[in-house]
Parts: sequence; structure tokens; C-alpha cells
Amino acid sequence: MNGFPFAATTPVSIGRVGLKARDARMLAAFYADILGLEEMKSDDGAIALGVGGRTLVEIVEDRSAEPDNPREAGLFHTAFLLPERADLARWALFARDRNMRLEGASDHLVSEALYLSDPEGNGIEIYADRAPESWARNEDGIAMATERLDFSSLLSTLADGDEGWQGAPENTVIGHVHLRVGDPNTAETWWHEAQGFDTMARYGSQAVFLATGGYHHHIGANSWRSAGAGQRNPNRTGLSWLELKSRNATAEKEFADPWGTVVRVAPSN
Repeated sequence: MNGFPFAATTPVSIGRVGLKARDARMLAAFYADILGLEEMKSDDGAIALGVGGRTLVEIVEDRSAEPDNPREAGLFHTAFLLPERADLARWALFARDRNMRLEGASDHLVSEALYLSDPEGNGIEIYADRAPESWARNEDGIAMATERLDFSSLLSTLADGDEGWQGAPENTVIGHVHLRVGDPNTAETWWHEAQGFDTMARYGSQAVFLATGGYHHHIGANSWRSAGAGQRNPNRTGLSWLELKSRNATAEKEFADPWGTVVRVAPSN
């Protein structure tokens, strides 16, 4: 995948996420406005949004759905990975100029990230990776942390007269999906055994980060608000499914994690 971020070049990577919404059109308008995603198709109550001819998010409407419960298993956030640090700087200025309500701004050592939520409460991360060769390692794997984002340093990547945010660049991908689970140890075992992922880092007993091909994480799983959660209620809004793209897959296959979160595996194009 020439020109794509490292996260999308590994043996398995994130393809798309499916969201269930009470108002699909409103939610689609939000992603188009805030991220500049393009509407790829709309039929049978489903709206596909993406960039560069690739769908990243598919929103299906269910007006009878119950609101998501952050204490249950489900989506913590969908993380949109921008190709360059300068892209994140442009989006940061765009968010500032729009007086956007951000929920976090962090330096994770391997990446820099900004956080917000969509109108139905689905978490969103917008981030850019540091060069993989700069990632440090410790006894738990790749060293990650949550430190204050240095906005001055980030914005210094932009030259005077920069054209600013023009929507998600063509090579934007979903770099990772972070899940709410009842028990990260159980999640870790499932991702090892069912999907062949490697553990890349842990935050104590409350979060684990997994990936293929040496990426810092394609999947995060935490119990910060959902410790002890049981099976996810399928009638709630939020994450309907997530899709993995696999070089080794020859046909589409569907799995469910221990909390009923649907994981689709599809061949890489």
C-alpha cells in the first residue's frame, strides 16, 4: 500500500467500522463536516463514508435503538490515522477555529492524538504516528504513555501560508479501534487465539494493546469504565462491527469476541 501509513501495511490491519445510529443522516453529516469524509453510497438506511475511494465508516440507522451505555462492552473510540504530522497540525487549527469541543490532547510517545465524540457518543481519536524507528521499548513491549500534547511543537510543522485543513487526506486510514471490554486479560487471550495478534503493550491490568506486524496497536481493549461487563446489548447504538483486512484471508469470515462484538475478517485487496 504505497504511501499509506505503517498501520495499514501490516499482515492484518483495520478496514472499516460499522456504527448503529438513531439518526444516520445526522451522524454522517458530522463525519463529513468534522473529518471531511466523502459519502460513498447510501442505500437501505446505510450510509458509507470514506476517502480515496475506500469506505472507512458505515452507518446503519435504527431509530428504535437504545443509547449506548459506556459501562457496557462496546466502542471506546475509532482512531483515524492521518498520513503526516502536518495533517494533524492542520486539523488542530481547524478544530480551534471551529471552537470544537475536544475531550483530550495527548502525546503517546509513539503518536500524537486529539479526542472528541460524535453526537451519539461514539469516541473518536484523530492522530498521527511518529516514525516507527523512533518507538522505544520496555519490559512490556512498545513504550507508550499519556502525556500533554505540545501544541507549539505540533503547529511548528506548518509553514507560513499553509493552505490549512482541506478534509481527510487521501491516504487516511483507521489506524486502530479501541474497545470497551469486561476483562482485558480475556480479550488478550481471544485476540491471540482467534486472530493471531501480538501483545504490544499493557497498562497494568486495565488495558491491553495488540497488533500485527510490529505496529503499536491495531486493537486496544480496556475496562476503565466497563470492568466486569457481560455480553453487549445488540439493541444499543454504537459499534455494530469492525472489519480486519488480512493478507492470509481467502474469504470473508465473521467472529464474535467474548462480549459479542462482531469482528469481520476480509481479504486484503
